[in-house]
Amino acid sequence: MRISEPARRAVLIAHLEEAAHRNSRVSPATEGEDPMTDYASLPADLPVPEDDGAATHLPGRKVPHLEFQGTGGATIRLDALGAGRTVLYIYPLTSRPGTDLLDGWDSIPGARGCTPEACGFRDHHQDLLAAGATGVFGLSSQDTDYQREVVERLHLPFQMLSDPARSLARALDLPTFVAGGRTLYKRLTLIIRDDVIEHVFYPIFPPNEHAGQVLTWLRDQPL
Repeated sequence: MRISEPARRAVLIAHLEEAAHRNSRVSPATEGEDPMTDYASLPADLPVPEDDGAATHLPGRKVPHLEFQGTGGATIRLDALGAGRTVLYIYPLTSRPGTDLLDGWDSIPGARGCTPEACGFRDHHQDLLAAGATGVFGLSSQDTDYQREVVERLHLPFQMLSDPARSLARALDLPTFVAGGRTLYKRLTLIIRDDVIEHVFYPIFPPNEHAGQVLTWLRDQPL
């Protein structure tokens, strides 16, 4: 029996939502909820980002002497994270429930999915530490007050770092894109070991599964 295209699409959406919320405190969208403002779920037809080579120069680079305001109230210096491995995941922006996405957001490869990605790092946080990470941070160009709301709403056990001037992008030539008249970070993750970038995840897709990908890498590359 051949499955119709609408039925196939419904199955794909259900699978994506199940993956996005596996072991998560954030519930999947209720029936009838607008997927454009339900940021904890992912549409089934998101475009997949391609590797444009914009991060190939990063492994082996020393992290710059930069300080960022953290949602915990302290200033975090990137070149003073200490010994061992730190996971720094960089994302475009998070939106708040009930607010509209930027125009064309879902059509930009790799843009959608910051909330599911954050929930993934929350749910895998203890596993990441057990696998050898000494810390996990998120970083975006949004301001600290905005990030703090996300940390509190999603019960994130790690800090977000604010880089409104995109100073890290300039220092390391990180990939960015423009949406809604704003220049934003492309999604990528740095594994920093003893102040040097040991590994880079780029591009990242699907974002709701990315924390699990980082966990697998850490377990496969024990110190």
